[in-house]
Amino acid sequence: MAKNKVYAFLGPHSSGKSTMVSQLMSMGIHYVPTITTKFFDDRYAYKRRLYRTVKPDEYAAEKFIVNNSYQGCSYGLRKEDVLQSYQQHKVSIMLMMDTEGIKQLSKFINQDLVTIFLMIDDVVFIDRLLRSGCSNDEIKYYVEYAEKNKEFDHWKETDFIVKNVSSPRVALEQILSIMGLVTLVPQADFDRLVK
Repeated sequence: MAKNKVYAFLGPHSSGKSTMVSQLMSMGIHYVPTITTKFFDDRYAYKRRLYRTVKPDEYAAEKFIVNNSYQGCSYGLRKEDVLQSYQQHKVSIMLMMDTEGIKQLSKFINQDLVTIFLMIDDVVFIDRLLRSGCSNDEIKYYVEYAEKNKEFDHWKETDFIVKNVSSPRVALEQILSIMGLVTLVPQADFDRLVK
């Protein structure tokens, strides 16, 4: 009997974590929400469906399996949400802020936790920040934060690496393959594809 799996996505700012998780959610894959004290302005409104923003006092009252801070805000995965997801869904996905969160989570679901790092290079990093409307000061902050916190080195502590520098579809196909969520094409269709 196949075990339930939890796939945790990690990567630096603008690596495409939210995009990939949103795509997987739209395919019906269960998502374990991240609780945060960060408020997402209209520029990042799409992240509001991935994160539940609460006031700091509400956050402090929760019981978390993963509890850490990122860029001055608190982020956590509620114990109840993680365990319920793990017990009720064959496949679940979640977002991680850093490798410390992975260490915390692995204490509970070590063998059934799969970590995927979304890798980007410096050029893509800056380009995505520019396209998202970041000011020069914001770009400088994100670059310095990533360097200081070694965000580009977190791949060393994950199970899989997906280079997300071109089309999001390419990265999504790789992720689906890692998750074992691909369908074999019938032989006749495959033969037509390779001709």
